[in-house]
Amino acid sequence: MSRITHPPRDALELTRVLHALSDPVRLEVVRSLAENGEQTCAALDGDRPKSTMSHHFKVLRAAGIVETRGERTSHLNRLRAEDLEARFPGLLQAVLNG
Repeated sequence: MSRITHPPRDALELTRVLHALSDPVRLEVVRSLAENGEQTCAALDGDRPKSTMSHHFKVLRAAGIVETRGERTSHLNRLRAEDLEARFPGLLQAVLNG
């Protein structure tokens, strides 16, 4: 498995976060992670092509919204809720409630 990188909390940018959350598929992924906790990529794909979901996860990781870790042959994703709340107080909750 290749090494997956994530931006540190202090490098999170509001414009990147908002861009990532503006896509309905990525917003669906974020809501599912908020509701259900850590999940595999396969559990979040909604029967979409793997290449499409790979792109969405890449955007979410680059924005600092999700953290992905490899475990055996799967990738597990978790919402970086604490980092988002520390950097942009109230934003994630507003998005989830919206």
